[in-house]
Amino acid sequence: MFDAKLRPWIDRGLDPIGRWLAGFGITANHVTVAGAGFGLLAFLFIAVDLAFIGLWMIILNRVADGLDGAVARASGQTDFGGYLDLVVDFIFYSAMPLAFAIANPDHAIAACFLCVSFMGTASSFLGVAILAAKHNIETDIRGKKAFYYLGGLTEGFETILLLCAMALWPNYFAYLAWGFGLLCWVTTGTRIYMAHSMFAAR
Repeated sequence: MFDAKLRPWIDRGLDPIGRWLAGFGITANHVTVAGAGFGLLAFLFIAVDLAFIGLWMIILNRVADGLDGAVARASGQTDFGGYLDLVVDFIFYSAMPLAFAIANPDHAIAACFLCVSFMGTASSFLGVAILAAKHNIETDIRGKKAFYYLGGLTEGFETILLLCAMALWPNYFAYLAWGFGLLCWVTTGTRIYMAHSMFAAR
């Protein structure tokens, strides 16, 4: 919901760092893989009930997710880079509920519901991206991306806040998961409606 408004500010802060890293020969894919490593550490720390340390790994993962785009803008974007970034993001987002369920099996059903809800937002996003590419439809409202980005109530910024809140207050995981999962279905529904408006007549 807030991604489009925050994107110019985030890019303005990260682009100088991206140019600096690119000057050392560091590629966007290097940063993406480093972010995946932080994501794995977040998973491990949360799974062994060290959620507060996991919180810092989540933050580092998300910083890396922003920096890989900044490095790509400085050194040149590639289709594979955009693909790798998307795959790593989706694995990270779906792995976090599993980590909390491992830490506390009582949260397993809520974690499963959240994962299914993430599948709704992910599939509705990717479906539109595929059709937009087919019809040569582009947008840069969230910065220059490898894929067409269709917004919604629950986007990246909101999901980051969710994961941080879960790491800070793991005992409230189930409430947060059920609540955010329901909001994800609102996002999925609005994306399906928007996709119908964009492509039903094509």
